[in-house]
Amino acid sequence: MQKVKSKEDGNASYIIFPTPVEVADHLASEFITRVQKAVEKKTPLAVAVSGGNSPGLFFSLLAEKFYSSVDWSFVKFFWVDERCVPPDNEESNYGMTYKLLLGKIAIPEKNILRMYGENDPEKEAARYSSLLAGNVKMRGNFPSFDLVILGMGDDGHTASIFPGDDRLLNSNKICETAVHPVSGRKRISLTAKVINNSDEIFFLVTGSKKSKIVYEIFSGSAISANYPASHIKPEEGNVLWLLDTESGKLIPPSSKC
Repeated sequence: MQKVKSKEDGNASYIIFPTPVEVADHLASEFITRVQKAVEKKTPLAVAVSGGNSPGLFFSLLAEKFYSSVDWSFVKFFWVDERCVPPDNEESNYGMTYKLLLGKIAIPEKNILRMYGENDPEKEAARYSSLLAGNVKMRGNFPSFDLVILGMGDDGHTASIFPGDDRLLNSNKICETAVHPVSGRKRISLTAKVINNSDEIFFLVTGSKKSKIVYEIFSGSAISANYPASHIKPEEGNVLWLLDTESGKLIPPSSKC
């Protein structure tokens, strides 16, 4: 395992682990530490989570190792983005989280604040924006999550902010609708300004298909500006990329501290 810092941005760093399981296990430990601190302070932890294979492994490990050892009533789950499908659809981000984690732990129903992917996307984006404004602390004009867990697609997208969609990168709204560039399906997503207003952000990125993009982001390549994930740079918070050997294999020695 090696910890490295980005030359370009002092508040961004990454850790490379041998396997995806070790990536997920590390995040699970970090997550539980923050839950325990929330319990001590008696202040719920506001967490926004993503879908995808890497977060799925993280959810499974949480359920397996910590389903009864922490007080889940001090965690509020929100979502970074959602596909416009019903919750029982296999593509639902909420549905995956419920299947792998939420349905296996003792968490109050009121602490699960999902996006309604089955509703009209524009109306749901407005509803969820209002919900966040009333349930998450505000910093400036945007909600400020305690913790956000992100993945990154093979094209460099994160949340449902896709390459070429500068609208979601620059929007002053809390939530926006998005369209997947290949499938054409609509989604609902937090905007970049909301994500960047968070206290802590963790990227879970695994697999060799993402190694080139990871290299371009951490080597400071000009092309990295085309990847929405590279624009996640909180002004007041920190971002930590958790990589496996495959996703981090192209990072040059010159970028390591």
